[in-house]
Amino acid sequence: MSRLIYTFLASLDGYIADEYGRFDWAYPGEEVLDFINATERGVGTYLYGRTMYEMMTGWENDPELAADSPGNAEFARIWQAADKVVFSSTLEAVSTWRTRIERSFDPGLVRSLKSSAVLDLNISGARVAAEAWRANLIDECQVYVAPMLVGGGKRMFPEGIRHSLELLDERRFDNGMVFLRYSVGH
Repeated sequence: MSRLIYTFLASLDGYIADEYGRFDWAYPGEEVLDFINATERGVGTYLYGRTMYEMMTGWENDPELAADSPGNAEFARIWQAADKVVFSSTLEAVSTWRTRIERSFDPGLVRSLKSSAVLDLNISGARVAAEAWRANLIDECQVYVAPMLVGGGKRMFPEGIRHSLELLDERRFDNGMVFLRYSVGH
């Protein structure tokens, strides 16, 4: 069975965007991008909410984004090759290949995807990930901690969840970012 992995770049105080919705303070740089790309090669399906999906479409629809650096170009190739499932009741159509819309988050569908997938699944988007946390679907959590305190904004983890975690891997990067990889106890 494939794993469902929750991955985000976050501030040290646990935010994925500041109070203004910005996350430019979490730009990873080439060394971290190379590491991200190595881990993302094992992902065959991305699960998103509408907002996260719309933000990620640039990896297919904006050639300048991929042209920005070798790491960005590689991530664009990885992302485009993967399937995408967008959980949204408001998104009218998708603008990327290999993408489908599901009108509501269905834990049974996610379990089915996990059991039939050859590669791992990755979930991103605070709201849709909160649903997966509450349904005990997340198997692994990968956090790229940026050396930044933002003091408020969109939290990485939803209120009211409690899981034991086992540290599987850690890595420090030259730009001060730290990667933490945990298995999630159910």
